Amino acid sequence: MTTKPQFASEQSDTGEFVRQEDAFREWLSNDGSTPYSATAGRYHLYVSLACPWASRTVIARHLCGLDQAIGLTVVDPIRDERGWAFRDGPGYSTDPINGFKFLKEAYIATDRDFEGRATVPVLWDKERGRIVNNSEDDICRMFNDAFSGREVSAVDLFPADLAEEQDKLSKHIYEKINNGVYRAGFATRQARYERACREVFVALDEMEARLVKSRYLLGDRIVESDWRLFCTLVRFDAVYHLHFKCNLRRIVDYPNLQGYLMDLYQQPGIAASVNFDHIKRHYYMTHDAINPTRIVPIGPLLDLSQPHDRGKLSAGSSL
Repeated sequence: MTTKPQFASEQSDTGEFVRQEDAFREWLSNDGSTPYSATAGRYHLYVSLACPWASRTVIARHLCGLDQAIGLTVVDPIRDERGWAFRDGPGYSTDPINGFKFLKEAYIATDRDFEGRATVPVLWDKERGRIVNNSEDDICRMFNDAFSGREVSAVDLFPADLAEEQDKLSKHIYEKINNGVYRAGFATRQARYERACREVFVALDEMEARLVKSRYLLGDRIVESDWRLFCTLVRFDAVYHLHFKCNLRRIVDYPNLQGYLMDLYQQPGIAASVNFDHIKRHYYMTHDAINPTRIVPIGPLLDLSQPHDRGKLSAGSSL
């Protein structure tokens, strides 16, 4: 039996969700090698706090000390057939840069023939009036590397000495966990769902084992790989466990992953990037092919501010 797909253009004939490619992949530079100089005040970031991909760029923007250098606008978490919208409301706003009503207008302004799904995040160039990039991977890398003159602490989300291992790990996390929950949730055939769901939990089991003796994924330093895993973990028990039917286990059932999640959540400035109201209203009210009643669950009760013991691992002991 095949059910209605959430995005018909991103569904294979066998019932598998196949995410569309990012449309804009131009690059910021600090050496004049591209038309987009890494200049404070020139760029604006459009995001949804519900979206894990966009939330990762919000985190990178903050950690890289760019809160004042790059503007930020949050879209309404409720998305309909017209796409992401700019509206007045708690935690989101109208578009202060272009007066757009919908994010799709930014895509059309950049490419009038664009016909795909308008996704977040979007890095907008106010000077040239166009999208520079809509790939969260690229945006995080540019925030880390291009703004070399910023005044920040010694934050490096992509340390050179870990580059090869980090790249391999990040790809694995994306394929099996970040996008894996979507492949399970948006599957339209039983076999495709079961395969994707089991792969998610195999990968989560691997991460749990990895965190037994390491505070973070690659040692004592928090890198971008940690934040890409965090953005899925923080949504898991509230959304993916029920809504996407990834229900073999919850994150709270994994002692190391749960402690790791709380550890990252409690890092300075991170809790402000997590909006469970936006997260739950977006998924449960937007994905009507999965949740036709659009009823938003009142639970689960989550408190990520509780004490954790992850710091002990930095001293060389295991939990």
